[in-house]
Amino acid sequence: MWKTIILENGTLKKRPVIRLEFPYDFELKELVKGYPGCTWHVKEKVWAVPYTPTQLASMMEYFRGKKVWLDYSLFKDVDLPERHADLPALEDFLEKEIQRFRDWLRNRRYASSTVKTYSEAVALFFRFLDNKSPGNITNEDLEVFNRDYIIRRKYSASYQSQVINGVKLYCSILEDRQLNPELIKRPKKPKTLPNVLSKEEVMAILQALSNTKHRFMLLLLYSCGLRRGELLNLRVTDIHTDRGIVTVRRGKGNKDRIVRFPEMLKTHFNSYLKTYKPENYLIEGQGGGKYSERSLAEVLHNAVEKAGIKKPVTPHWLRHSYSLPRFFGATHLHEGGTDIRYIQELLGHQSSRTTEIYTHVSNREIREIRSPIEDMDIQI
Repeated sequence: MWKTIILENGTLKKRPVIRLEFPYDFELKELVKGYPGCTWHVKEKVWAVPYTPTQLASMMEYFRGKKVWLDYSLFKDVDLPERHADLPALEDFLEKEIQRFRDWLRNRRYASSTVKTYSEAVALFFRFLDNKSPGNITNEDLEVFNRDYIIRRKYSASYQSQVINGVKLYCSILEDRQLNPELIKRPKKPKTLPNVLSKEEVMAILQALSNTKHRFMLLLLYSCGLRRGELLNLRVTDIHTDRGIVTVRRGKGNKDRIVRFPEMLKTHFNSYLKTYKPENYLIEGQGGGKYSERSLAEVLHNAVEKAGIKKPVTPHWLRHSYSLPRFFGATHLHEGGTDIRYIQELLGHQSSRTTEIYTHVSNREIREIRSPIEDMDIQI
């Protein structure tokens, strides 16, 4: 008696596979199990093999003469992502060169994230050029790297810009060079609208949290328009409830600024302090010390799921929702009538496309700005 296996396309662990669907049959299962590369996936409850352009032909050859009918009427060929050869390891003399560049950046007080990004970008560039001597690098080398590595592998324009910035800066400090950094042009950044949430969605996320620390973190993130790193770097002494302000130290670009601490947050703040008693950082991990970005992301992800919101919300969405202008309208602060110049100051932006004048705002004016959180009835 002939037995049927239905072959279908699928994806497992982000890789294309061929699924083998059939009713349970011990003999057929043992036969399928013996096919090279075929494995049982417990979670999906399916037998599958990695997809290759010749996999179907190989399977037909394997099952020939075994009274098995392969039904591939639902099966389609797929385009596999291009495989790229691995780059060579960095040679010792270039490792030293990267370290010299790293030290140069640190001595000039570049942010640690910038030091990491730029040094890794230059190391990648050297590896692509097969460990070519820095003094022999030309503008053409960068053009080839841009075309055959960044664009061919479909990296984003922002990543492309980061790499070019790093290489340009490195080459600008080389005394003996053939590459002219001034001739290198950055890619055009695509104009995209910020991801934002409605006030109702923000409310649902906050109300989904019962843990005092978790709710207080997200309340601060949204009500003060903070970046995630700014939130996690806050010290207990940075909250000035008597003056109604928060001091944000060394934000983006190593700049300090102040933002308003809404009056309605005082109750949440006092409840949080009484429960958790942080000693140094305002938000501390279980063993003390700074709370991790990953844990913050997990807290938000769980709250979004509980709130039933089907959007890939990140901590930065709360910052966008707090303030930034939106197509055919504006988000929460702007909707409340706050001048765009004040919003620019609150968020620590050096410049803004929506305003031509960069205006510093006094502490008194900042304290008078109403946070959108004050229009919500958040229970402790």
